[in-house]
Amino acid sequence: MKQKSLALKSASGKTPPSRLQRELSAGIINLIRSEGLAPGTRLAEVALAERLQVSRTPVRAALKLLARSKLVHAGASRGYFVAETTTAQRQAPPKPSPDDTDRLFLAIARDRRAGRLPDEVSERDLMQRYDATRPIVQRVLTRLAEVAAVQRKPGHGWRFQPTLADTQARDESYRYRLLIEPAGLLEPGFQLDATWAAEIRQRHQDMLAMPWRDTASIALYEMNAAFHEGLAAASGNRYLLVAVQQQNRLRRFGNYDWTFGHERVIVNCREHLAILDQLEAGQNEAAAALLRRHLEGAAKLKRSPAHSTAPSKTA
Repeated sequence: MKQKSLALKSASGKTPPSRLQRELSAGIINLIRSEGLAPGTRLAEVALAERLQVSRTPVRAALKLLARSKLVHAGASRGYFVAETTTAQRQAPPKPSPDDTDRLFLAIARDRRAGRLPDEVSERDLMQRYDATRPIVQRVLTRLAEVAAVQRKPGHGWRFQPTLADTQARDESYRYRLLIEPAGLLEPGFQLDATWAAEIRQRHQDMLAMPWRDTASIALYEMNAAFHEGLAAASGNRYLLVAVQQQNRLRRFGNYDWTFGHERVIVNCREHLAILDQLEAGQNEAAAALLRRHLEGAAKLKRSPAHSTAPSKTA
């Protein structure tokens, strides 16, 4: 037994990481890069566990593993933070022009919202339905898994996660968000991260400057989700953050297929920036009022029905 135990040790004397730790480490790095988290951003164990759908213990082990590789660093007192090396390796954001992956991504979101896709699918199902190659389908499923929109089934196939699929559920979601999100800006522990604020401001300005395309709706939703989750994280209340993340996960598919036009994109971005302006000026009550008005306006928007009863095509 002693020899077997020694055999499991690496050259450094540490037990080799488990498969789960390696997978979670990769998942954490993907989240850091996909959400554009700046160096120094705190990586909350509770939030990561919620996004990766595991308990806090394996997340903590994965963070320790990343710290050994200097991809994250431990804080002076507690917690882990994004390291310079992680963002330095991040690839430049893709250009807004649509490609086959984006088109398939959007087609799946549209068909799922319209009820044309079942809860469970296989790669072969999607290849046949959308006349897509296996590598493209695999890339899309990987991206969907990264944002917790699908989950791999044990053995074979994929399962879509629950969404806000009907008007009543959407209305309830907005009423819930109106209760908690403006209140988060008034939490006694609220502290806006200046680096995050600068980065999310730049993402909004880039969105305003870019030519609008249908496939930009994916980036638009992820930017919006990052904005609301960032405000919840700044509240210092972990339960608020988990609640907002859960709402964003449920809303994801219903919002990837943007149907409100470019004018509403401009309104949305400008309202977010106005909220940020107030927070940076220390006017949290004014920011909370703007956030409430922003959510009330969004709740009044009525989605157009899905385009047709025929399957969406990616070309």
